[in-house]
Amino acid sequence: MAKSEGGIVETIKTVFWALVIAGVFRTLFFQPFWIPSESMKSTLLIGDFIFVNKMAYGYSRYSCPFAMCPFSGRILASEPQRGDVVVFRHPGNGSDFIKRLIGLPGDKIQMKNGILYINGAEVPQEPAGTFTEVKEPQGPQGNLPRCANDPVGTGGLCEKEAFIETLPGGLRHAVLNIEDGGYADNTDVFTVPEGQYFFMGDNRDNSQDSRFSTAVSGVGFVPAEYLIGRADRVIFSSAGRSMLYFWTWRSDRFFKAVE
Repeated sequence: MAKSEGGIVETIKTVFWALVIAGVFRTLFFQPFWIPSESMKSTLLIGDFIFVNKMAYGYSRYSCPFAMCPFSGRILASEPQRGDVVVFRHPGNGSDFIKRLIGLPGDKIQMKNGILYINGAEVPQEPAGTFTEVKEPQGPQGNLPRCANDPVGTGGLCEKEAFIETLPGGLRHAVLNIEDGGYADNTDVFTVPEGQYFFMGDNRDNSQDSRFSTAVSGVGFVPAEYLIGRADRVIFSSAGRSMLYFWTWRSDRFFKAVE
């Protein structure tokens, strides 16, 4: 009987320490993140499940526990790079957001007729065909995608113009266009303050990002200490309301690199 009780105690200890190690690993190194909206299409789709590399830029007050990081602000292991897809804490409401890093400290960012300008220079785009998907509820929230060819009935083919954008430094990534002449297609010049960053969604007409201030539910400039980590790879993807709906799994996106 004593041996049996001892075995149970050892099992409990093993499970306990395994959970502690897993918790520390998650807290310090990686954080799971589900994509809830279409703001980063076609790079990231609703229902993509990613692990966020919390060590990509070093520690911040949002990427490690206070007791283990008794400092304020962020200690950078490396500088965030333009074009990184980053998870960060919203400066206004504290929720987690994911967008692409477009503007570095000191940069001047502007949109003209739907084209991005960085420090006065046009960021080139080249046509990349049409991004198509079925117009149907997506993800746990059951969101319907916006379409350039609306009105489209449920079950119809939803289309958006696709382009490849080449950022300074040579990184190429896809962007989508739903409409011309939208509010955020023409902006004032944003000068990124020191220690802060400017983010945009790849689905340019369906993203509340740094083009909008926090006063109107946008992101505004994001201080460095609000950065959580970099999204490097999609681990799993499901188009349905639950990951248990195996018939909605997108196996072609499993372990897909985030570009």
